Amino acid sequence: MGSKPTRHHLRRETFMAKNGEVAKQWRIVDASGQSLGRMASDIATVLMGKHRPEYTPHVDCGDFVIVINAGKVAMSGNKADQKMRLTYSGYPGGQSAESYGTLRDRRSDILVSEAVRRMLPKNRLGRQMLKKLKVYDGAEHPHAGVNPIEL
Repeated sequence: MGSKPTRHHLRRETFMAKNGEVAKQWRIVDASGQSLGRMASDIATVLMGKHRPEYTPHVDCGDFVIVINAGKVAMSGNKADQKMRLTYSGYPGGQSAESYGTLRDRRSDILVSEAVRRMLPKNRLGRQMLKKLKVYDGAEHPHAGVNPIEL
């Protein structure tokens, strides 16, 4: 006569990834014609590693992401004219505002990386994840040797 299984017999082990245990891949995104916010949220998910089954919140298990054609990113509505990027130098009268449209024309890499940065964790780990994001204005990038996968 067998005994009835108790609760401790049915216990499962939770998998926790460790630093350096997860193999990081390279992914590439063509930003031309894509909505800035939707693209940024997809990139942030991949940088955090939430697309993987072995996702662990306190470990950087995300992939590297290359964004090309950042200057051709789309914005819905009047966001290009009405949405502003504010910077402050720390001095009196040192606040300056620039519309997203002019920022896209001048430095589109800042526009995309700032949108992604605001969707990552606001701590040491988030800053580490942001270093895996590579943004380029044109179609050329120096990471051809890593054979990136399409995102």
